[in-house]
Amino acid sequence: MLKSVADVSQSPKGDVAFERPQPRARSRRRIGVLAMKALLQALVALAVLGLAYQGMSRLILAKDPVPVRQARETTYIVELQPVGIRDHAPLLSLYGEVLAARTAELRTLVAGEIIRVNPLLETGSVITAGEELVAIDRFQYEGAVTEARANLAEARAVLVEARGRVATEEGNVERAREQLAFAERDLERAAQLRDSGSVTERTLDERRLLVSQRAQALEQRRNALTVETARVTQQEAAIERLEWRLEEAQKNLADTVLKAPFSAVVRSENAAIGRLVGVNDVVATLYDRDALEVRLTLSDNQYGRILADSGTVVGRPVEVLWYIGGTPVTYSGEIRRIGADVALQRGGIDVYAHVTVAEGQTVLRPGAFVEVRLDDRTYPGTARIPEGALYGTDHVFVAVDGRTVRRDVEVVAFDGTELIVRGDLRDGDQLVATRLDQAGEGILVAEPSNRASGGEKPASAGGKQ
Repeated sequence: MLKSVADVSQSPKGDVAFERPQPRARSRRRIGVLAMKALLQALVALAVLGLAYQGMSRLILAKDPVPVRQARETTYIVELQPVGIRDHAPLLSLYGEVLAARTAELRTLVAGEIIRVNPLLETGSVITAGEELVAIDRFQYEGAVTEARANLAEARAVLVEARGRVATEEGNVERAREQLAFAERDLERAAQLRDSGSVTERTLDERRLLVSQRAQALEQRRNALTVETARVTQQEAAIERLEWRLEEAQKNLADTVLKAPFSAVVRSENAAIGRLVGVNDVVATLYDRDALEVRLTLSDNQYGRILADSGTVVGRPVEVLWYIGGTPVTYSGEIRRIGADVALQRGGIDVYAHVTVAEGQTVLRPGAFVEVRLDDRTYPGTARIPEGALYGTDHVFVAVDGRTVRRDVEVVAFDGTELIVRGDLRDGDQLVATRLDQAGEGILVAEPSNRASGGEKPASAGGKQ
């Protein structure tokens, strides 16, 4: 842009010069030019927007109208569970320890040197009832049996002799009695003859002396018979004593072999060939593999509920689970007895359940930590429902003609993830077991196998379509 020419002035030297424009005038002109440019740009932009709006309006007016789909009611996919009204009992899940109900310390009943040991007599091995465990040298015990048998034979021979003497003395007594009888009859005849004068007084005295002698002989024979009879009784007693000694010797001989009293598991052993053992030395400790118990502790409330339910805790069936190798082994059992005292350290009452190990099952081991399940108190006329089916603390929903209806209930017991309730539920009601975010009466529900009419996919239980 051309600038205006300033007034010409003459310098002192006579030179002609132009006057420079002022700075304020130049600034005003520059601002004016910028404003004109901005205005032109704004006008161009407005013109473009106007043309675009007109084009868009024509396109919208020229488009066919979009059909509007009619709104339909949302259907929720839920799981329906039939309600069963009957007697229900919560399942108590407790933990206990396996104990050996019968343990035996096997001791040697005779002293001697061990000459034979069962190869299975090792810790942890299973021993069958009657199986030989160890054997002790029999030599001296066989000798004792032989000696006792010989002494008994001698005593029996002496008894035979004594009984023979008794028989002889009995005969002597009988003959002495007969002789005495003869002498007495002779004395009577002599007395009769003296009266007639045929026998002198001296002869009569001789007859009297003979009767006295015969009576004395009879008394001696009787005393001898008594002595011999006593000797027979004494010998019979000696024979009984010797018979007992023979039995003792035979028992000691039999005790040189120690056998398992029952089918058991070896807990410990202390036997070796050549070892000298004394009477009552422990050579093995066994426990009965068929007499295992589980000790578990019931709290006061649990014990009271079970006791009030059936009147006794003994005889209640239990299920024992031993977790080994990731898979539990299940055993059946029965409560057999109750602890004598309250287990204060464990906070309850100890009960002992007998465990039955079926044929082929893994044998339980004492000290194992197991889970024990048994039924709690029985609640008659109740229903078992999932915990998620309860809303608030007092109601559930059932499906009637495809819509939810509220039912008021009361929770009487908890059983893991399930609840035992009683209330307005009826046997056969279809309980809405799936949790609904916006639960209420009159909601349209369907099971997963159903589909809404018109091919429309129903909404899930957590939200709407």
